[in-house]
Amino acid sequence: MPAAQEFRRLFAYDDWANQETLKAIERATGATGRALPFLAHILSAQRLWWERIVGAATTYPVWPEFTVQQCAAEISFLAPRWREIFEGGEARMSAAVAYKNSKGEPWTSRVDEILMHVIMHGAYHRGQIALEMRASGNVPAYTDYIHAVRNGWLGD
Repeated sequence: MPAAQEFRRLFAYDDWANQETLKAIERATGATGRALPFLAHILSAQRLWWERIVGAATTYPVWPEFTVQQCAAEISFLAPRWREIFEGGEARMSAAVAYKNSKGEPWTSRVDEILMHVIMHGAYHRGQIALEMRASGNVPAYTDYIHAVRNGWLGD
C-alpha cells in the first residue's frame, strides 16, 4: 500500500481531476447526460468515506442531487479534510475503521484500503463522466494522472 506521502499525491491528483471535471461540465453546452449525477456521487461517496474514518454522521445519500455549485463546495470541503488524514502518518494509515455499508452490513477496513478505494472509485466514475460528455456532444476533461504530473499540477 502507498505511504501517507504517496496518498497525499494521489489525493492532490484526485482533487485536481474533480475540479477539471467540474469545469468541463460547466463549459458544456446543452445536456451532459449523467455527468453531473456521477460527479455528485463521487463527491458524496468521498465524504461518506471521510466521515467513516473520522467517526462522523453521514451527511448525504450515496447518490445525491447536487447542483454544479454544490459540487464545487464539496470539492473545496474535501481537499483539506483528506490532508488532515495524511497528517496522522503511517500509524493512521494502518488504523482500522469499523462501519456499516449502504446495505447495513458491518465491515472493518484499514484507512489505507479506504483511501485506495476512494481514489479508484473516483477515477472509475470520471471515466463514465467522460463517456457521458462525449455522447452528449461535449468535450470531457482530460484527467489522466500522467497529464497532471507532466504539467506539474500536483503541487510537487
